[in-house]
Amino acid sequence: MRQAQAAHIDELVRVAVGGSTRRDAIIHESWRRCVSQHKLDPEVLREARILTQGRLREHRDAMDDFLRTARFGLEMLHRQVSGLGYVLLLTDAEGITVDFIGDPGVDGPLRQAGLYLGADWNEPHMGTCAVGTCIATGEALTVHLSDHFDATHIPLTCTAAPVFDATGALAAVLDISALKSPEPKTSQFLALQLVKSFAHKIEVAHLLSRFRGEWVLKLSASLEFADLEPDYVLAVDSGGRIIGFNDRARRALSPADAAGNRPSLYGRRLDSIVDCRLDDLPRFSHSAPMAERTVRFAAGGRVLFAESLPPPPPRVRPAGGLSALPAPLAALGHGDAAVEALARRAARLADTRLSLLIHGETGSGKEHLAKAVHQAGARAGRPFVAVNCAALPETLIEAELFGYEAGAFTGAASRGRRGLVLEADGGTLFLDEIGDMPLAAQTRLLRVLSEREVTPVGRTRPVPVDVRVIAATHRDLVAAVREGRFREDLYFRLNGAVLTLPPLRARSDLEGLIRTLMRTRLPAMRLNGAALARLMAHDWPGNVRELINALDFAGAVAGDGLITAGDLPDHLSGDPPASAAAAPLAAPLAATLSATLAAGGEQPVPAAGDAAGRLLAVLMAHHWNVSAVARTLGCDRTTVHRQMRRFALVPPNRRN
Repeated sequence: MRQAQAAHIDELVRVAVGGSTRRDAIIHESWRRCVSQHKLDPEVLREARILTQGRLREHRDAMDDFLRTARFGLEMLHRQVSGLGYVLLLTDAEGITVDFIGDPGVDGPLRQAGLYLGADWNEPHMGTCAVGTCIATGEALTVHLSDHFDATHIPLTCTAAPVFDATGALAAVLDISALKSPEPKTSQFLALQLVKSFAHKIEVAHLLSRFRGEWVLKLSASLEFADLEPDYVLAVDSGGRIIGFNDRARRALSPADAAGNRPSLYGRRLDSIVDCRLDDLPRFSHSAPMAERTVRFAAGGRVLFAESLPPPPPRVRPAGGLSALPAPLAALGHGDAAVEALARRAARLADTRLSLLIHGETGSGKEHLAKAVHQAGARAGRPFVAVNCAALPETLIEAELFGYEAGAFTGAASRGRRGLVLEADGGTLFLDEIGDMPLAAQTRLLRVLSEREVTPVGRTRPVPVDVRVIAATHRDLVAAVREGRFREDLYFRLNGAVLTLPPLRARSDLEGLIRTLMRTRLPAMRLNGAALARLMAHDWPGNVRELINALDFAGAVAGDGLITAGDLPDHLSGDPPASAAAAPLAAPLAATLSATLAAGGEQPVPAAGDAAGRLLAVLMAHHWNVSAVARTLGCDRTTVHRQMRRFALVPPNRRN
């Protein structure tokens, strides 16, 4: 093994200084790229790079919708090669393995070799390899044994094919690898054909899923397979323009120029591609005889067999209560009147093109509401892309949001990046913490909203984009506009309709929400009465997020399937009853509050300073637990909150 590694390193060094090799051209170019561009040392043996669970989850979450479709293709391919010693990997466009099917019996060797969930196979990190070189070239290939750059990988044979999304951008790489293989590279020819075929199947399945609300035209050169496995697939909007396509269609209908660039099919009219218009598509339905369903390419006149899939008829929603609402929005309510009214209003807005602005405290469920609106509308099958504007560095936010061309700036990916706005094309772009977006990025976003197009960094021509924008903030944007920290024109663009989420402490359905979360997150656990009472008494400054964290913590530490008060987080499990110091203050303060209520709740009462002092003492005795204070005083929580605002009493955890 060491002799083979030494000979391999010698060959790499010869190529690095300009020598020749009998390797395939794609391997030769990758080796040179590894040395000249990626600055990899041929003599360094690299261990597998496996991401932490947290970072892997971020990569998986970013392609959640695609993963569900791709998993079926992965399982189908595994059935084809089961027992042959292969492991299947699906990576994202950055080379991170986001799905994996392997033999549990060789789990250790697979992880050591990097053929494992979370493994990084990007070429700049791992050298020439099937996944990384596929990402670099956009081509399917086999990297066999000593084709690998890193001598550690010489025993491996790896075959990969790119999987493109509906706009022609790389979405994933499908890889089939083995820890050992026969010497001839031709032994992997069948593996290469299989991986290319299943990459095509995944592309088509994802495109059909994403555009099930639009016209889809499937084209095939074969009469027998036109309905079963089309060669080319085009999605067409109501204006007769192409809004989605698979990679075979891109290659056939958009030939590359001398520099290897292909003009995009996106936005082109259907009748400029084939000899039919939008109005002709019904005659290609599945019920028509196949021999009569033919079209011609506009360029070249090639005859193809066609099948069209129509969009579903518009949904008619019955009038009524929450049961009549789309399920994602109906699930928001647990008995609170304000939340149920919000759900009804959101349902009326779900299928409009209006931009939405969601207001609410941190942790109150703004993203959950945005997802429910997305899932309740016609864009439900399209991407939902969430962006935390506060988490993106100011220097990178424009590149992350709007994308960039290859070489647009130092450190840019060699193939560029589409950007999150284009990732959301056809679906919903959720901009969380929009109030923290830098002014320069606000200007670019305004153009996207007004012109429905985006210009990636380093590009001169804009790209059409169809997104529904839902923004969210816990800040006062009106004040930010007044202070010059937020563009007024962008505010009014985003402010098509406003949805305001109440904080958890103001909701009357806390118990219903707790029970729902228990069913969905901890179905095997139960809450005893004392634990429920503690949860009901807490003020929840962190809102629903804090409640979820508390239940998850309790579920992790509880035993025998029962959550008791002692299993709750420390700040919940030990809340004392009203202290002796608070008891003598409660009665006169309750009388003061009653007098205030009798006077309309806003009138001044005698000895306001004394009332403020007494309220402060009771709050401190109960560690600022408003629910406990309300029970002691015999009033509801809203009364306590109103008096706290009146006397300017602010809990310590909310003071600047």
